[in-house]
Amino acid sequence: MSQSAAPSIVTLRRADLTLGAGASSVHVLKGIDLDIPKGQSVGIVGPSGSGKSTLLMVVAGLERLDSGEVHVDGHALHALNEDAVAAVRGRSIGIVFQSFHLIPNMTALENVAVPLELAGRTDAFERARAELVAVGLGERLTHYPGQLSGGEQQRVAIARALAPDPVLIVADEPTGNLDGETGRQIADLLFAKQAERGATLLLVTHDPALADRCDRQVGVRSGRIAGPVEAAPGGVVA
Repeated sequence: MSQSAAPSIVTLRRADLTLGAGASSVHVLKGIDLDIPKGQSVGIVGPSGSGKSTLLMVVAGLERLDSGEVHVDGHALHALNEDAVAAVRGRSIGIVFQSFHLIPNMTALENVAVPLELAGRTDAFERARAELVAVGLGERLTHYPGQLSGGEQQRVAIARALAPDPVLIVADEPTGNLDGETGRQIADLLFAKQAERGATLLLVTHDPALADRCDRQVGVRSGRIAGPVEAAPGGVVA
């Protein structure tokens, strides 16, 4: 099978990371090599404690490697200082967490707009309003997280992730705190928005049905890339 001509939006080389210190230290990532082509949806699967979420946080610039390289959208995150990594994250990476991570004393509109303001966008509230309408929350702009259902809170989180128009969306168990039907609706929304914008989606999930919707699955076990690894036609197998 020939490899995809699409350039890699994410590249990891010999990615190695230990968390904690002394007797409590854990070698979480062990020399991982991985390429994610632009525009692909990739499910990261594996048992609890295998390093899936840590891998995602490294790609998002929220954890720093001890050694090795991580490149996102042409930026060498491992070689940048914290401010520069934050700037790349603000422009290029949208993040969706399992537990939503909304600010409770901000409205839905403010939760989406404030990060844009901090990134220097002069149209922050206009952009935030448009994104919330696009995820079906046009009538909930002034509601606080505590006034929203779990599904609605995750829609706000998705709007926040999409608002900078990122090239990469990373999602850590985005349906994990939701009931089955709401989870399916959120998954539908996430995949639809990814396809609509031509973004790349990197998704950690324990849900086989959700992983099966991805173009490709990458298995992680004990901090290393492992089976199952599947590629869609023309895809690149790690």
